[in-house]
Amino acid sequence: MALLAEAGISVVGENRAQDLAAKHARYGDAFRWHFIGHLQSRKAKIVNAICELCHSLDSESAAQRLAIPALVEVNLSGEPSKSGLDPGDLPRFLDLHPGVRGLMTMPPATADPEASRPYFRRLRELGEEHGLPELSMGTSQDYAVAAEEGATLVRLGSVLWSG
Repeated sequence: MALLAEAGISVVGENRAQDLAAKHARYGDAFRWHFIGHLQSRKAKIVNAICELCHSLDSESAAQRLAIPALVEVNLSGEPSKSGLDPGDLPRFLDLHPGVRGLMTMPPATADPEASRPYFRRLRELGEEHGLPELSMGTSQDYAVAAEEGATLVRLGSVLWSG
């Protein structure tokens, strides 16, 4: 984390609320904080206190407890191991939570970044349909494809450390 701050990185994301709290206690105002992992409603208090944005809202109970801006996670792959709303449930969820700023998705794991393109394209289309311009999509292995498809936020990790 100290190397990230030294390199001028200003925004960091964390997957787990307990790790978020520990890192924030150590590095505090060195960064602006985003929560990018699955949000359990009982952890919303920690996320509210530290973060400026949650990328992974996907439940009614978490939405009721979340007090910061959020992106709705959409499970476009239909994988049961992934979090996120079914795309068909998105209109109703957005009607109940009009303050949502955008959408997020995680495509299936793949070694080929191009395999993620249809998922990123579909998320952009959903964002356009619902007037949500913020799109969190793409990670170290496929961020370039995500950017081509309209990502406004990418979640980089391992690519920052590779030589």
